[in-house]
Amino acid sequence: MMPFVVLILGIMLLLFLIIKLKLNTFVSLIVVAILVALGLGMNPASIANSIKLGIGNTLGELAVVFGFGAMIGRLVSDAGGSYRIAQTLIRRFGKKRLQLAIVVASFIIGMSLFFEVGLVLLTPIVFAVALEADVPFLYLGIPMAAALSATQGFLPPQPAPTAVATALGANIGQVLLFGIIVAIPCVIVAGPLWTKVVRKFFPDAFVVKKSLPAFGEVKEYDLKDTPSFGLSALTSLLPAIFMALNTIYQLTVNGGKEIKNPHGFDAVISMLGNPMIAMVIALLFAIWSMGFHRGRDMKQISASISEAVKSIAMLLLVIAGGGAFKQVLIDGGVGNAVKDMMMHSNLSPILLGWLVAVILRVSLGSATVAGMTAAGLVMPLMSSLNVNPVMMALAIGAGSLAASHVNDAGFWMFKEYFDLDVKQTLGIWTSLETVISVTGLIVVLLLNLVV
Repeated sequence: MMPFVVLILGIMLLLFLIIKLKLNTFVSLIVVAILVALGLGMNPASIANSIKLGIGNTLGELAVVFGFGAMIGRLVSDAGGSYRIAQTLIRRFGKKRLQLAIVVASFIIGMSLFFEVGLVLLTPIVFAVALEADVPFLYLGIPMAAALSATQGFLPPQPAPTAVATALGANIGQVLLFGIIVAIPCVIVAGPLWTKVVRKFFPDAFVVKKSLPAFGEVKEYDLKDTPSFGLSALTSLLPAIFMALNTIYQLTVNGGKEIKNPHGFDAVISMLGNPMIAMVIALLFAIWSMGFHRGRDMKQISASISEAVKSIAMLLLVIAGGGAFKQVLIDGGVGNAVKDMMMHSNLSPILLGWLVAVILRVSLGSATVAGMTAAGLVMPLMSSLNVNPVMMALAIGAGSLAASHVNDAGFWMFKEYFDLDVKQTLGIWTSLETVISVTGLIVVLLLNLVV
């Protein structure tokens, strides 16, 4: 019982440091990791090694995946490719199917951009469309946010699902493939369908706005000066395409199992499907397609890449801090305590993984930290209960999205961008995230019955 008491006290201290004292999240995670390690009775001489191991194992290839992913997204955005994707889909779908157009555009863009970047990018476009169509901003904004959030929670190479899949030893290509199956119903339920529900409870928020809430500089593009839709979409999705091809190849050639010691063509497919290699190739392609091909010189391309690196520097540190905290919990015996407690429980391991992630999400705010910590806590259950790591990774991803509130940066972004008060944001945004989480859990449980 003592490990759980130490864990709860550690989470409370972490909340205090981050929320009350406004201490940097990475610093808070490292400080709390050290104190929790001492509280769990770890040898003081081994604490530094646990933290170093947690940071190293967590970042590993993720530094390349996240860094190159951010660079690709920024190159596409700065070249006007993201604007072309959104505008083309909206024009082809027509005004009567604007919600569907927004969902598809947000889903595609969300696969290669972080949630915050996607929100900043799409908000002015979606607002302009809403203004032109004379519909409430939220009518299109909620489906947009639902699509961006679902891709963040379920689809590699987004940070949280990639980190969780790596920690659990799940095949990232399979997580991507099944993640798409899970994400689609989540977006439908939490987007167009949930919009109808919250509109009844918050009619004052669903008014046609004539001015955009202030959120900084908005880039404007002349459509004829932007890359083609096909080239923009290909550049954004190239890493996902490589990983999906590798997964499909394994499913058709090797029954879904990873090919051990591949040679020849198998080795080439395996290499291309590796997230790190896929990102490297995709970035080189983006430098050409969104850079040289668009008449941009290396100085301009390098400026975009530098801005992308700056935007994810703190995110990488926070992920590293989450990894350190997770490793301390494992080395300190919390994982074994969870295992001992749940070995005789009738609760489904998938449901347990989701529930642990929900508790951590509510406590910590960060979906990535919640997912990483939950992965560390449920890892001891994986082998003993013969749990499919892909399904567990998706269940944790669903749980990590639940109940975003005042300790989550996304909560405040949504509030400011959509010009809402705190009560409206809790009723619309927090409920939207929870609907995605619950829907995702249901779909994962159904998939687990047949996979």
